[in-house]
Amino acid sequence: MIGHEKDKRFAERLIFIRAVYDGEPAEKAAKKLGRSRATGYFWLKRWNNQAAQGLKPMFRGGRPPKLSSNEKEELKRKLESKGNTTTKEARKLIRDEFGKNHSIDSVSRILRSFGMRYAKPYPRDYRRPNDAETRLKSAVEASMEKLLDIEAQESVLVGFLDECSPNPALTRQECGLLARQ
Repeated sequence: MIGHEKDKRFAERLIFIRAVYDGEPAEKAAKKLGRSRATGYFWLKRWNNQAAQGLKPMFRGGRPPKLSSNEKEELKRKLESKGNTTTKEARKLIRDEFGKNHSIDSVSRILRSFGMRYAKPYPRDYRRPNDAETRLKSAVEASMEKLLDIEAQESVLVGFLDECSPNPALTRQECGLLARQ
């Protein structure tokens, strides 16, 4: 039976039984297969009670899901309409909308089953004003106007430390040339 068996788990259990019939103690036979002593005795008990049929793996399907397929579809629609969502936010949505508690790991598995992927969050400062880009643009324009007024009167050196700091060999003049480019 061992040579013709396609199920590796069943074949492994048959090998264990053969080793026991060859005179090996159950603990030693189980250890050779990388299994615990308790597993060896469990297989032996099933062999004695049900013969070969008792050694076949019996998968019962596991625990039923907390969310039905209809609820999952509704959750997917809500998440897609909402846009970017964190796992914690999705967990809260499931709890609030469906009254079901899931772990973070369970929620991440659900999100992956929807085809949703992780993305690194973009950091945003809570103190940033809504019109930050407009303010920056106007501040730069005002600075450039002042700079042009000064350049008309005298020579001005403009440099940016972040442009020059990686290369300490640059002179102040070279930094100024980099800034104007």
